[in-house]
Amino acid sequence: MTNEWLQKQLEELSKQADYESRALLYETQKLIAETSERIIQLQGEIDGESWNHRKW
Repeated sequence: MTNEWLQKQLEELSKQADYESRALLYETQKLIAETSERIIQLQGEIDGESWNHRKW
C-alpha cells in the first residue's frame, strides 16, 4: 500500500519536473519496485527456511 502511494506521488512530481528530475524520479520508481520485489522474495525465503527442519 505504501509503495503504491509513493509510486503515485513520484508520478505526480514527474509531471511537473524538468528532464533531469523526471529521469531521477523514473529511476527512483524502478528502485522502489525492485526493492519491493526483493522484499517479497526474501520473505518467501524466510518462510521456506523456517519449515526446513534440517536447518534448525
